[in-house]
Amino acid sequence: MSIAVITGSAGLIGSEAVRFFASLGMHVVGIDNDMRKFFFGEEASTTWNRKRLEAEISHYEHFDADIRDYEKVKDIFERYGKEISLVIHTAAQPSHDWAAKDPFSDFSVNANGTLNLLEATRHTCPESAFIFTSTNKVYGDLPNLLPLIEQDKRWEIDPAHRYAGGIAEDMSIDNSKHSLFGASKVAADVLVQEYGRYFGMKTVSFRGGCLTGPSHSGTQLHGFLAYLMKCAATGKPYTVFGYKGKQVRDNIHSSDLIAAFYEFYQNPGSAEIYNIGGGRESNCSMLEAIELCQEITGRELNYSYSEDNRIGDHIWYVSDLSKFKSKYPNWSITYNVSRILQEIYSKNNQRWTND
Repeated sequence: MSIAVITGSAGLIGSEAVRFFASLGMHVVGIDNDMRKFFFGEEASTTWNRKRLEAEISHYEHFDADIRDYEKVKDIFERYGKEISLVIHTAAQPSHDWAAKDPFSDFSVNANGTLNLLEATRHTCPESAFIFTSTNKVYGDLPNLLPLIEQDKRWEIDPAHRYAGGIAEDMSIDNSKHSLFGASKVAADVLVQEYGRYFGMKTVSFRGGCLTGPSHSGTQLHGFLAYLMKCAATGKPYTVFGYKGKQVRDNIHSSDLIAAFYEFYQNPGSAEIYNIGGGRESNCSMLEAIELCQEITGRELNYSYSEDNRIGDHIWYVSDLSKFKSKYPNWSITYNVSRILQEIYSKNNQRWTND
């Protein structure tokens, strides 16, 4: 039986990947020590999701291991060796606000942890596909220098600009403010590319926009749509940070992202880079998302506004998906923002009410 190793397996993207690749008949080895609870507190813990996976997925094997511990990671990989055909690395410290509080932890998880996984892959299963969930923060705040136009409820790019269809992979990662989180992810992103180029491994960096879905343990510092909907459903206060609430993000449902992973797994390249997100098919401003949450829940959101935007935050970011679609034409976006929010609400409202 072919084996998939998935880090961050109890998180949003990791758990979606567990379910998908187990459904193909693969044995899935999960590595997750609930660091999300350490980063963001009890409400962000993924224990509930890990228990659900263990109860529901017969081909799932869980390891409570820290990716910063190379000996532990190596031991797990050596247990399965060349039977491993796929490594999906989703474990991360994901917040630029949090990274500034503890740069050592941020860098050791995001950069050193990625290096450990690449080395373990190279020495035990070098022919496997290595998929890394990178971030659009590798571009820093350079997208904020694009010609943006203020509209009633959102910022938009000048329709004459070459990025009108979305930001492409040729945007520079230099000469911009990344946040410390962005810097640690840049280091990991470049490592993944280099292991592909230097060692000939089958690696890819997916530079994600907002990754979302019903299994997201959303919290104030990470998990935009999931946390916003939780606040709308429960009456918990929410704060909008800067840009008049008109900042735009594209949002990709976890199942659409996993479908992209599967396309790469079937036909992997080496040192590939793709911007991945909802693109022009699934994006919204903060104000638009608030309106949708209020419409779905039938409740007014209890929110306040702060003039101070988060450091390195984007005013407008929509991914250009054309590079990935050109190589993998069978893939497409199936969820828009409205459908995503409806699903987050319907699958979590009872759990939130009982918390």
